[in-house]
Formats: sequence, C-alpha cells, structure tokens
Amino acid sequence: MMNDKSRTPLFEQAIINRLKSAEPDTQVVLDLGTGPFALFAVMAAKAGAKHVFAIEASAEAAASARDTIKKMGLEKKITILEGFSTDITLPDGQKADFAVAEIVGSVASEEGAYATIYDAHKRLLKNPTQASSWIPSRIQTYAAPASYTLQNLFLPPAFDWNKLEGEPVRFNCRDEGLQLVSDPVLIEDISFADITSKGGFPQKKQVKFTVDGERVEKNKAVFLEEFKRGRVEDAESLSVKTANSISGIALWPRLLLDGDVEINSRQYPDGGHQKSHWQTVLPIMSEVPVSVKGGDEISVEFDFTVPTEVTTPPSYKISGSVVRV
Repeated sequence: MMNDKSRTPLFEQAIINRLKSAEPDTQVVLDLGTGPFALFAVMAAKAGAKHVFAIEASAEAAASARDTIKKMGLEKKITILEGFSTDITLPDGQKADFAVAEIVGSVASEEGAYATIYDAHKRLLKNPTQASSWIPSRIQTYAAPASYTLQNLFLPPAFDWNKLEGEPVRFNCRDEGLQLVSDPVLIEDISFADITSKGGFPQKKQVKFTVDGERVEKNKAVFLEEFKRGRVEDAESLSVKTANSISGIALWPRLLLDGDVEINSRQYPDGGHQKSHWQTVLPIMSEVPVSVKGGDEISVEFDFTVPTEVTTPPSYKISGSVVRV
C-alpha cells in the first residue's frame, strides 16, 4: 500500500482536498484501519489536520503504527487506538469531521467495510450523512462473465474444480489468462453517507449479460499468445475453445474518493486490464467451462448478504444460466 502509485497518491489528493475545504488546524480526522505505517493518518497530520484518530484492529500493526508516528514526531497530532472501531469510542466523546477507510476488498464489501462504516456512521462522525465526511464516499463492485485459460487447459480428471468449494480464483488485474466476454455491470453500490437509510443487505440482483462477439474474437488472439507462450500443444484450437466459453463471473472493485478522484482496479467502464493491487476474483461456476458464442444471453442472480456486525463474515452466492441464440 505504501508504495502503491495507483491508489496512494489518489487517497492523499482526496485527503488534502478535504482539509483545504476548511480552515487549517480545525478538522479532526478518523483513519479506519490505519495499518502498520499509519499512512493516511500521517498524510492528514502533515496536510493540516487538527488531530487524527487512527484505529487498527491488529495489535502488531498498531504497535508498528505507534513506532512510526513516534519516529516522525507526530505523537501530539496522531492517536493510535487499538481494537475494532465498533468497540472504540473517541476520547472525550469527540467526533471526526471526516473519515478515511481503505478497507475495500476485491468484492468491495468483503473486508467488512459495510459493518465498519455502518457503525462509524452512527457514532463517530459529526455529519455522517454528508458525502464529504467519507473517503472514499462510495465503493462499488462490477461484474462480467469471463473466460479462463487454466480451466480449459486442465479439465477433469486432470483437475477437479469442485475442490475449490466456492472459493474464487484470484487474479492480478493484468493477468491476460482471464478475459471478459461482455460489458461489465454494476452489482454492488455502497454510498457511505446513505448507508443507514438504504435498507442495506441482504440484496438480490438479477442481471442479464450479452456475450459480445467482438470481445470473443479479440480474446481468441490474446489466448493464442498466452498458450504459445506456455508452449501448449494445439494452442490455436484451444484458444478458440477458451474464447468461446465462460468459467464464471469476474468481480472487481471501484472506489469514488472525492469529487472527480476515483480508483478503478480495472479500466472503467470496459473492464480492461491494468495494474492494480486489488485483485479480480472469479468464482468457478461449473465443473467444466460452459460454451458460449456472440449474442448468447447469460442470466445471473447475485445474492449478497453483508451483515452490520463486523465479526460476522459476508456471504456471496452467484448462480446463472446461458440462453443460446
């Protein structure tokens, strides 16, 4: 995170923007999940925050964060609070002017952001219903059906994909072994300012994707290069087969930080590959890849249960079928 040029400078820009919106040395900042280097807390302190309360659940990371701020001479500006934010009250009943929370997973809500923000919204912010009270102000998950090289290369009995038992395959967002076959669709959208008024989760969403013939053709060429690079026999026919199949539904996050400042883990809006420290996740939805062609319709139901208790893990169920043209 500390050296991540794809997101760290964007968070810093958003923090500076928020602090510049008020008089210097007047804003109290809350850093949820500060990590071992108290990265965002330090940014806020140096950019003119009156005080920063930095919360960290890991005892080891909290100890490291304290060492970091001591070495930087920021003990009077930053207070490290150890524990889950849901168990912590700010000293003297204080509330923050805005919160920074980089607790976003590859499925945006999978790292407990919903429960954490839900609680902070009720107790720890001065004006929680304002978008300007949150960085990011909104987190999203996008999805699209995808083809996957390795599932086509290692069919049963060479590999039993059922052994994954629903655990998704996780990809670097630059991995060309996974290719989307349709335009992405927004399937999870969490506004932090509205989190207590929108009914929350569980949430079911029915989505219909249409296989894009142009994407399939482009994917053939990409897969051919991938298989040739791996010295796979019969690379040409396997690339055609792979491009005309889906292994599951790929998911990845998008963060809206402040105004025009946003972070896209894949290219937006087409879902193309790019460098990102977030991963793309792919639940394998069939023992063998399902054949598709341009124009086919893929009907998918997303059933997400995201609790308001930080100690209860979220659950994600995805089911679907292909309607062939």
